[in-house]
Amino acid sequence: MRILGLDPGSVHTGYGLVEQDGPRLRLVEAGTLPCPRAAPLPERLARLAGGLAALVERAAPQTVVLETAFHHRVHGNSRSLIVLAQARGALLSVLGGRRLEVREYSPAEVKSAVAGNGRAGKTQVARMVRLLLALDGDLGADAADAVAVAICAAKRLRSDRISALHGRSK
Repeated sequence: MRILGLDPGSVHTGYGLVEQDGPRLRLVEAGTLPCPRAAPLPERLARLAGGLAALVERAAPQTVVLETAFHHRVHGNSRSLIVLAQARGALLSVLGGRRLEVREYSPAEVKSAVAGNGRAGKTQVARMVRLLLALDGDLGADAADAVAVAICAAKRLRSDRISALHGRSK
């Protein structure tokens, strides 16, 4: 199964595509969908949507996962929260138009699944992503966060399948 993790942002949206084969995960690709900070918001959102559409077309994920947004995550700035919500809306619009399965997990769920601690810092999460996928080098903060979201989904999906099988056998 191919799982695309997204870490939404209005300037940089991180993405990470992992392939799950049983208990094994392999990183297929990771990076960012850039939007020029100086461009007007409608243009940035259009570029973000176009970049995701091209990525989805090329990568063919079965599931797409986003990290939910929390107000404290954008430092209490309501303008930033609104722009982030608009970026998420642009992403969700692309995904909905392609009828892809979309899941969402909170930052604490992602950190717990990847680092074993829902309060882990960005550095610790990035280090665990590299360890879990046996990667050399740094992915960059946005891409590492997106890969962490994909890893969380892979673990959750596998756990859900095992629970469903176990429940049927009773």
